[in-house]
Amino acid sequence: MTEKFLLELLRDYKAEKISEAEAIGKLKNFSIDAVENFGFASIDHGRELRQGFPEVIYSPGKTKEQLKIIFKNLYERSAGNLIASRASREQFEFLREEIPAAVYDEAARMIYVDRDKTFERDERRKILVVTAGTSDVPVAEEARLTAYLWGNFVETCYDCGVAGIHRLFAHMDKIISANVIIVVAGMEGALASVVGGLTARPVIAVPTSVGYGASFQGLAALLAMLNSCAAGVSVVNIDNGFGAGVLASKINRTR
Repeated sequence: MTEKFLLELLRDYKAEKISEAEAIGKLKNFSIDAVENFGFASIDHGRELRQGFPEVIYSPGKTKEQLKIIFKNLYERSAGNLIASRASREQFEFLREEIPAAVYDEAARMIYVDRDKTFERDERRKILVVTAGTSDVPVAEEARLTAYLWGNFVETCYDCGVAGIHRLFAHMDKIISANVIIVVAGMEGALASVVGGLTARPVIAVPTSVGYGASFQGLAALLAMLNSCAAGVSVVNIDNGFGAGVLASKINRTR
């Protein structure tokens, strides 16, 4: 259920286009607390109304059949875009048999449906995704596609880390014009501090597990970002491109 659905329902009832019984009939299967239990999963159908986006599916650990049942149910009972994160191509091929509208993004490892035509992606309220290296791109693509599906205009600047900092300065026009910036970096994670020092906008730092042994699968980048001396830098978990994309979208909507 969406806010648009509720408004249209109220207006139709007020205009006497539908009866009280018809309105109740449309509402009886929906509520802000609506949860549908399948035994292996409890689907939160009220989330779209509360948060503006349907429940997102985390794909690892789910069988192909479980993922298909959850995705199909959300597809049929919601109006917005849909995301199944960290999905495999095998899961996608199985699910596509039931939902031809589903698309798979190999880089982002995401199954999604882009069907919400109410979004007006404002270029003046841009989210910019920046990576230190090419190896950080999969996490960055997860952030980019998530932010896009949440209704934002998104641009990217990839492979412009501190080892060749002149590459970053070549994108200063995009950095200055962005409303929110997501910085994705592994190794020592220094790029977030550099970008944070170049802009007055909020910076969301995403440490990645990219790096040699002493990077400890992203822990070194995480600690460096948490200890950033640049004001206004927030940090999400290691490799959490999805979380960064959602946070950037929520910040963007309030600015």
